Amino acid sequence: MTDKPAAAAVPLLNPANVLTGVRIILVPVFLATVVISEMVHPGWRIVACLTFCVASATDFADGWIARRYSMITSFGKVADPIADKALTGTALVLLSAYGELAWWVTVAILVREWGVTALRFWVIRYGIIPASRGGKLKTTLQILAIAWYLLPLPSPLDLVGPWLMGAALAVTMVTGVDYVLQALRMRRGRA
Repeated sequence: MTDKPAAAAVPLLNPANVLTGVRIILVPVFLATVVISEMVHPGWRIVACLTFCVASATDFADGWIARRYSMITSFGKVADPIADKALTGTALVLLSAYGELAWWVTVAILVREWGVTALRFWVIRYGIIPASRGGKLKTTLQILAIAWYLLPLPSPLDLVGPWLMGAALAVTMVTGVDYVLQALRMRRGRA
């Protein structure tokens, strides 16, 4: 009988987790740039948009690195979705606070986002609900819509923002229902 070699422990300080940490650090930087811009100073709006886009890019990069190089950690599993929600939640609240986006859109998206996070914790002992293609599309649409709102675009280009946000909202709600159904099936199947 041969013993299999033990899998190497993944260090907490690895490139994927560092990128997640960078995203968390960029949230207050992003917030500050939006507040400085007051959503009326074009230069600061561009800086805010670039900060948001860089932070959003770390979301795609950290997950890819973690999966590709087997750097998945418990910290990353918890910190990554929190960093995501902090970034998009901050952006949505700021857009609504400055009158760029209706509050009901922000509330609907945030309720869905935090609801899905709560669902994942509710079923964590039964398994993990992985991000679906719809969930990835939702994230992409939210990032595009938020970036579009942040940029000081002239008319008629500025009119694309509400359409992007409408698509993001629709996909956000549909995937939210899908996650609820997955969680219920998981609980029933393992109960």
